[in-house]
Amino acid sequence: MYSIKAHAKINIFLKITGYKEGYHTLISRFVRVEDLYDTIEFVPCECETFTIEGCDDIPLESNTIYKAYKALNDHSAELDIKNFFQKHKVVLSKRIPSQAGLGGGSSDAAAFMRLVNEVCDLKISTDELAELGSTIGADIPFFVYDYASANVSGFGEIVIPFEEAPFDVELFTPDIKCDTAEVYKTFHKFLLRNVDRTTFFGWENMDSRTLLKLIADPIVLNDLFPSALATYPELEKVKKDGWFFSGSGSTFFRIKES
Repeated sequence: MYSIKAHAKINIFLKITGYKEGYHTLISRFVRVEDLYDTIEFVPCECETFTIEGCDDIPLESNTIYKAYKALNDHSAELDIKNFFQKHKVVLSKRIPSQAGLGGGSSDAAAFMRLVNEVCDLKISTDELAELGSTIGADIPFFVYDYASANVSGFGEIVIPFEEAPFDVELFTPDIKCDTAEVYKTFHKFLLRNVDRTTFFGWENMDSRTLLKLIADPIVLNDLFPSALATYPELEKVKKDGWFFSGSGSTFFRIKES
């Protein structure tokens, strides 16, 4: 049996930088959450078709792991992947909540790709794997590189590791599911014209602790927070002072003080 952890992430800051080719561009600090992760296992099993257990509420065609499986098959000229998954099933143990701004689906897809690359000896470079992952989801390259902290920009395909002292985070995820597409749609309709790159100049050079202390306003730090509040007004009732908003929601976080 083969196994890998798929960690959650938080966005220390997330700023929209523009709109190009039908997609929003951004710059953001992604930080891996060490103590929150899904687990993916490849378990011996005679399977007629590619089989995933543990996410029955998601149609197979919509599952990011299945999309990663198809992308790897299309990329590889060998039959090693198909043969392997005729003798193994994918078992997902889910701990990261969905539609919570923690990147669970993207992390699952990236971890799956990394593990397949290893067990099937595909010899795909990390850069190539990240580029392949970017065709499935914007957050996947960050999870492919598996950095503890990184500045992510462009459509999500530019991932630059950021060296900073590790820190622990506390998460609060209310029972509110935020659809990323809807949050971006609200941002595009009402807030895109207000983008001003000079207001966050140099943020990518500051360590996360310093930035959160200096700015301390979740609305300023995350451009998607106002559009998430507009799209899901119930977030207004559960937000807490001193907590920050991750991604497109609905998770709030703060740094644990040692």
